[in-house]
Amino acid sequence: MASLESILQGVQVLGPVHESQRKILTPQALGFLALLQRSFNSTRKALLERRKLRQAELDKGALPDFLPETKHIRDDPTWKGAPPAPGLVDRRVEITGPTDRKMVVNALNANVWTYMADFEDSSAPTWDNMVNGQVNLYDAVRRQVDFKQGAKEYKLRTDRTLPTLIVRPRGWHLEEKHVTVDGEPMSGSLFDFGLYFYHNAFEAVKRGFGPYFYLPKMESHLEARLWNDVFNVAQDYIGMRRGTIRGTVLIETILAAFEMDEIIYELRDHSSGLNCGRWDYIFSVIKKFRQNSSFVLPDRSCVTMTVPFMDAYVKLLIQTCHKRGVHAMGGMAAQIPIKDDPAANEKAMEGVRADKLREVRAGHDGTWVAHPALAAIATDIFNKHMPTPNQLFVRREDVAIGANDLLNMNVPGQVTEEGIRKNLNIGLGYMEAWIRGVGCVPINYLMEDAATAEVSRSQLWQWVRHGVTTAEGRRVDKGYALKLLREQAQELSAKAPRGNKFQLAAQYFSGQVTGEDYADFLTSLLYNEITSAGSPKPAAKL
Repeated sequence: MASLESILQGVQVLGPVHESQRKILTPQALGFLALLQRSFNSTRKALLERRKLRQAELDKGALPDFLPETKHIRDDPTWKGAPPAPGLVDRRVEITGPTDRKMVVNALNANVWTYMADFEDSSAPTWDNMVNGQVNLYDAVRRQVDFKQGAKEYKLRTDRTLPTLIVRPRGWHLEEKHVTVDGEPMSGSLFDFGLYFYHNAFEAVKRGFGPYFYLPKMESHLEARLWNDVFNVAQDYIGMRRGTIRGTVLIETILAAFEMDEIIYELRDHSSGLNCGRWDYIFSVIKKFRQNSSFVLPDRSCVTMTVPFMDAYVKLLIQTCHKRGVHAMGGMAAQIPIKDDPAANEKAMEGVRADKLREVRAGHDGTWVAHPALAAIATDIFNKHMPTPNQLFVRREDVAIGANDLLNMNVPGQVTEEGIRKNLNIGLGYMEAWIRGVGCVPINYLMEDAATAEVSRSQLWQWVRHGVTTAEGRRVDKGYALKLLREQAQELSAKAPRGNKFQLAAQYFSGQVTGEDYADFLTSLLYNEITSAGSPKPAAKL
């Protein structure tokens, strides 16, 4: 094996490194990152190019279908995913959120079964957010994350077993520009995964769980294969038994929905199931078919989990997971308690109850909440209807979903000016916060993240592109969209503190709502606004 000194040749850290971060950005950990980057970055980039080719086909009117070349995998009933790992047998309620220290303590103190610590859609990837998040998780794994903020103390509870920690790294498309290897930015996925795994894998196993991950934004089983290869190399490198890692894949793209069996198959020794990433899934449907007028959707509020294409996706996911012996996780309840309006709060919480009841009756093994106050509601529903640790035995053999079901855009509803303004408010509100380094934003008593902002801007783009007519009889064109954008930006800016970023957010947003330019992801579009790369520091000297 090459010496550490030779491995670190060509590795540079461009972000500032504070004393508290040195335990994370060690030469040994950076050497491990360099190994992953050199081994897998070329494959990552090739898969991203493959996405572009696939998009070009869809833009010409092609529609996805189940892959003929992998039919033998789908038709073979004998193979299974890995059995549930320690700490992942019962996942009935999972809380999600960013990796700031307060969130980490509050999430681990919540009455839930797992906590998904998120480096992706609910985090803005500033250098400090990403590295301090790793510091916080390092301390959380070792139960040393207590801290004091002003007069308030944040301490981990000791009266019960803490939730199992699961980490979501960034998707394959994102880079970490503050670390370069041989002159190229690090993959954000490999940076997030690599640092957490290197420092915490053995400690997590020692404490009764393991190195567990949620894997986002995949569009094909080949991208799952890449993750599996990364897992094998990582485990071999530190001397850990293969199969110790577990990965739950978020099925949050329409193309991945056609390859669910294949995704589990590629990860099978490391698979801990699939999850319904509902908002990203809706975003993906709009994004992938944005040139196709048959896929124009009405106001976001009309696109519920019971419309045909969403219902088909849920049923197929549960059936596929349970056929392969892995968990089928439900979606997010993004509501936040409305403390100053009991009637409105009760109505919102009743919506949460109905959503969780739908999930548990459909056969899901667990569900997500964004706020600790919702955990009790979700727990009550799942405890009543799922007395077992999971529902892997609910095989849903009654389900027969075909390509047409997944692509059935028969969604009742209209486009309204109110819907346009809501999308503008959500998009602007989220982008403004993200530019300030905040990735999880309460808007109208919903916890919005990148996925909901993506739905908002993609719908606006789609409505302008295809010239839809609103319920009020107004044709949605470029001029109308930009007029409403200016009005909403001015209104939001006037209400916000001085120094807000709404006008900057509006500048970026204006290029995304006219039916012309369309950035692959808002986070990629905005990333340079939050980078702080300075003079390079050789990794060997940190």
